[in-house]
Amino acid sequence: MDKLSIQLSEYRIEKAKEELDIAKSLLNQNFFAKSLNSSYYSMFHETRALLVIEKVDSKKHSGLINFFNNLYIRTSKIPKQYFTYLSTAFNIRMQSDYKDFFIASKEDAEKQILNAESFLEMVKNYLSK
Repeated sequence: MDKLSIQLSEYRIEKAKEELDIAKSLLNQNFFAKSLNSSYYSMFHETRALLVIEKVDSKKHSGLINFFNNLYIRTSKIPKQYFTYLSTAFNIRMQSDYKDFFIASKEDAEKQILNAESFLEMVKNYLSK
């Protein structure tokens, strides 16, 4: 990767870490739906950091998820569980943002934070290769 791509990827990783910290803080304050939202955005920024390698990006979340699936999951570069983490987090975020009477649980928020942490470690390891 060229120097600018490395800087962009590192910047996106920092944004992902910030969202993960926010998710944890919101969980501790019992704002479970907002915590789920921030956990998703952590994975969103992690995915964007990874896609810098491929020189692709998308203004749409669904487009970004499709790029991730096509470039990393279908090619077996990254295990399928990470696609599940990302797509599940996206679906939950959509429900929590737009569905009336969506109820988020503490357990859901805790699980999604763990998934976002795992996703972050995977991305960092992949980028370090």
